[in-house]
Amino acid sequence: MFNKYLKLIISIMLFSLAIQQFIDGSIGTTGNGILLIFISLIFIILYFRNEFLILAFFQLRKQNMDGANKWLNRIRNPQTSLTTKQQGYYNYLKGLIISQENMNQAEKYFRTAISFGLNMDHDLAMAKLNLAGILFTKRRKIEAQKLLKEAQILDKNGMLTDQIRMMKNQMKKTNIPNQHFNRNNQRRR
Repeated sequence: MFNKYLKLIISIMLFSLAIQQFIDGSIGTTGNGILLIFISLIFIILYFRNEFLILAFFQLRKQNMDGANKWLNRIRNPQTSLTTKQQGYYNYLKGLIISQENMNQAEKYFRTAISFGLNMDHDLAMAKLNLAGILFTKRRKIEAQKLLKEAQILDKNGMLTDQIRMMKNQMKKTNIPNQHFNRNNQRRR
């Protein structure tokens, strides 16, 4: 995997080599110039869409969490090799994978994904919904309700209405206040 700036440098070098091939003017070199332009466009596309994130999304679509985690682990240093939106998606995918095992780490990943931002409102709503579920299990109901309301606003196509409704119903069912005992109530008689 290449650094994000190295991808741009390679693209510029290939494009300048393609222009040199066009200036040369013979028939074979013109074909080489066209091929070099397409290769430089591939590097530009890979600057905006990271190849390992795309492969991790494909594995996640197949419900293969181990395969998605394998592709995400190939990104050694996300700060240098990913743009800010890609870092958001990296943390979002890591949060989805880790939420199966460790809720505390998943909360950290979802919070950083929300802070970096995600391109699609649906993905941002899903991240906020997952974070609300984590906060609700930690008994931080007010924060969870706030995030749930934000997720409902972001879900413009209605793809998450069932999950949001289920979580609201669970919050209503477990409307048990925290019980705090003072010393007089704890004495046994």
